[in-house]
This record gives sequence, C-alpha cells and structure tokens, in this order.
Amino acid sequence: MAASASRNMVVFFLGLFVLLLPLVSGGAIHEILRSKGLPEGLLPKAVKSFSLDESGRLDVYLDRPCYAKFDNRVLFDSVVRGNLSYGALTGMAGLSQEELFLWLPVKDIKVEDPGSGVILFDIGVAHKQLSISLFEYPPDCSPEDADRIVTPSSGFLGRKAGREGTAEQR
Repeated sequence: MAASASRNMVVFFLGLFVLLLPLVSGGAIHEILRSKGLPEGLLPKAVKSFSLDESGRLDVYLDRPCYAKFDNRVLFDSVVRGNLSYGALTGMAGLSQEELFLWLPVKDIKVEDPGSGVILFDIGVAHKQLSISLFEYPPDCSPEDADRIVTPSSGFLGRKAGREGTAEQR
C-alpha cells in the first residue's frame, strides 16, 4: 500500500513538473511550435516566458514590444496571445503586420498542408500566403522602432512622431 501511494505521488509531481515547465523557459516555446506542426520562427528569440494551458490557450511574454522582419515587418507586443492547435495559431492578439504603410493585426496563422511549403496569415482584410522557409529560425527582434509604431488599437495607422519630429517640423 505504501509503495502504491509513493508511486502515485511520484506520478503526480512528474505531471505537475511537465505542466509547469512551459512557464519557466521561453526557449521551449519554439520546440512546442514545431511539435504542433508550426515553424519555430513564428515567435522571436526574445521570448522571456510563456504559458500554455490544457485547452491550447497560449500567452507569450516579451520584455517589451519589438519588431522583426519576415516578408514585411511585424510588430510583437509585449504579450502575444492565441489558441494553439496542430497546424494553427488562431484568435491571436499582440501581433501586427505592416502592409502598404498600415499596421494590421494578425488574426490567425495556419499551415493547412505541411507539404505545400506555405503558411497562411489572416490579417483580417486579406489572407496572405508566405513561404514557410521564412520562418525556419526564430528571428531577432529589435525594440528601437517599436515605441514609434502605432497599431490600429492605438487609433492611428502609421508612425508616431518620434526622433524625426512631426510632419510640420520636417
């Protein structure tokens, strides 16, 4: 009886460790993406930590907003959220992509046919197909312009006046 209780306790703590491991390290998120049929390079190297619950709700934490370049520039907020399932990251918040001088929120990312070499970005007004090879490796994420980029949620599409000044000052 004592051996059974001891074994149950070991199983319990091992299960708890497995559940809490994603909260500890940001590097493991790239491996999780790969295990879910998505490329590792969807999220930047700068991931500080993340949480993934049993329903697939993913919260990724960065030290600060930053931007990277895939096909076009993308802006990662300090928290990126979405629902992770095999081949898809849906219902996203915290990721915007620059299209024709506008910053549009990325709503879904999907790999519908892994053999096609194509990844699909849903940016609301359009679906954009990109080569999956653009996402092989986690990109570097640069914070220097992130404080000057204004996304649709802040009420203006374009760039904030920053070091360059406003249009009237130039």
